[in-house]
This record gives sequence, structure tokens and C-alpha cells, in this order.
Amino acid sequence: MMENTNSDNVNPYQKQKNKEEMKKQLITFAAMIVFTLIAFSIVATELMPSMFVVPILLILAVIQVGFQFYYFMHLKDKGHDMVAVMIFGGVFAAMLTLAGLVAITWW
Repeated sequence: MMENTNSDNVNPYQKQKNKEEMKKQLITFAAMIVFTLIAFSIVATELMPSMFVVPILLILAVIQVGFQFYYFMHLKDKGHDMVAVMIFGGVFAAMLTLAGLVAITWW
């Protein structure tokens, strides 16, 4: 009836796979913290003109969103195809909406 959930009975392959997955997630988390610190330091120091700051911040934000989707939303795992389609469809709809608003505003 009930499945044994004791962690002592995990096979070595699954244990190694879980360890590698945790390592990848920690590295990704650290990279996102570094990107955040870079963005904060760029804005806080005011060494660059805003003409360069805004595109750099947008690039860092897109990279962080990619990391979030790929690692923390588990889009890299098998069986998440429909979820990936829905997320990328939402991103496409958002970009299309923004493009329309920009075109209406400045055209």
C-alpha cells in the first residue's frame, strides 16, 4: 500500500543524479546572485551613462529569466514539453503585446 520513503534505500545511481542536480542548481543560483550584484553595482556607481546601463540591465535580466526557466522551472527535464510550450507561448504573447504598444506609441 504505502511506498517506502526511507532515504537509506535510494539506489546509488539516483543518489549521484540528485547530487549532480543539486550542484547544478547551486551553481545557477550563485550565477544569478552574481548577475544581480553586477546590475546593482552598475546602477549604484553611476559610472556609465544611462544609454549603456539600460541595455546591459535588460541583457542581464533576460539571462536570469533564461536560468529561471531552464533550471528552476525544470524545463530541461523530460516530460515538461507542454509546460515549455505554454511558457514560451506566454513570452511570445507578451513580446507581441509590447511590440504593439511600442508601435502604437511611437509610430
